[in-house]
Amino acid sequence: MDAIIISPVDSKGVQAAIIKADKAGIPVITVDVAAEGVPVVSHVATDNYAGGVEAGKLMGKLLNGKGTVAIISYPALQSVVARVDGFKKGLSDTPDIKIVAEQPSITRAEALTTAQNIMQANANLNGLFGFGDDAALAAVIAAKSAHNDNIKIIGFDGMKEARDAVDSEKTFAAVIRQYPDQMGAKAIDAAVDHLNGKPVEKMIPVQPGVYTGK
Repeated sequence: MDAIIISPVDSKGVQAAIIKADKAGIPVITVDVAAEGVPVVSHVATDNYAGGVEAGKLMGKLLNGKGTVAIISYPALQSVVARVDGFKKGLSDTPDIKIVAEQPSITRAEALTTAQNIMQANANLNGLFGFGDDAALAAVIAAKSAHNDNIKIIGFDGMKEARDAVDSEKTFAAVIRQYPDQMGAKAIDAAVDHLNGKPVEKMIPVQPGVYTGK
């Protein structure tokens, strides 16, 4: 094996595998989710912080600068931490918008329960940022159950199901869009360059987009 390209599901859980590869002299490149505390040749990912900032600024505009917002996060992933930190930074331009809840969930089923609990505790919630498509799509369902047709939901990832929901669901205002094809191509290029003795950047960012509907 010449090189490993991996997209971890847990920033810490992947440590042992990467250490083993490093000891065997196999270079590792991570994609999308960074590995925490272990050496890799390069990390290729969406600029998650920038995407979060964009989401926060957009939320501020959608709510006309005031209201209450909740966040569904997942702090076990560094990429999600960056998204949430960026979102808060983007919201900081609108100090009259208050974050009233921030709770973690990883699956869509968990996110649905979390979103329902948040909306039950905050009946007039104006906005919700979901760290990924599943969290945002779950929030759309929760909003229907809560009869909250005016909430603005913003997601992150931008797979087809989420983009379709932005087109069809009133409450799903936007999704920050990733480009996995670009990440994959850049990761392969980085692996080939490294194996050929060429210098490779430690961090290779891919700029996100914003999808607000057709």
